[in-house]
Amino acid sequence: MTAVVREGLRQEVLEANLAIPQVGLATLTWGNVSGVDREAGVFVIKPSGVPYEALTIDDLVTVRLSDGAVVEGDLRPSTDTETHRCLYLAFPSVGGVTHTHSTRAVAFAQARRDIPVLGTTHADTFNGPVPVTRDLTEEECAKDYEYNTGHVIVDLLDGDDQRAVEVPAALVAGHGPFTWGATARKSLEHAIICEAVADIALHTMSLSPTTPPPRHLLERHYTRKHGPDAYYGNPTTPATR
Repeated sequence: MTAVVREGLRQEVLEANLAIPQVGLATLTWGNVSGVDREAGVFVIKPSGVPYEALTIDDLVTVRLSDGAVVEGDLRPSTDTETHRCLYLAFPSVGGVTHTHSTRAVAFAQARRDIPVLGTTHADTFNGPVPVTRDLTEEECAKDYEYNTGHVIVDLLDGDDQRAVEVPAALVAGHGPFTWGATARKSLEHAIICEAVADIALHTMSLSPTTPPPRHLLERHYTRKHGPDAYYGNPTTPATR
């Protein structure tokens, strides 16, 4: 079966995957990006273990959203495919998912600590801490591990799509960050920001254990970029800092 996905999706997913090593978020092949076409009922994802420098648009794998079956592509999809699928099924607002093993975010995941909100740089994107999940149980690791990895993220956010919009990232305990957004490109942007705020938090905490700025300041920074009264950026340019 050949799936017909919306125009530009495969190119967007390719470019987002190729950007992972370019922005310093990956060692070897440790990372993947996907993008969903909900009308077609499929998503497109990086194949498993293919080096970024060798990745082409023809290598990308198209997976059916309902059951995880491969409907287009000659290679195996990423081993994290079922986690991506779980997030798409749980959160209707999600159009793209990124997973990396970026150093500082992974450090927080391995320490089983949220990335705290310590300033406005964090609050510009995340309306609260980047949370860490519980550990997966032995049973969850033994069967359907990757899908259960998605489930612990969904459980962490109480399956609340609005929470997923306001904090488009989570750390899987002992594993690493998953980020998402309205598009594959946006999910990658959130991965970049997640790593940046993890780095800033580590530096801040090494200088001084601190409490965050006043909540009204953090809310101001979040709402000026998000929601009905947002005024950051211009309509024809991406809202990047």
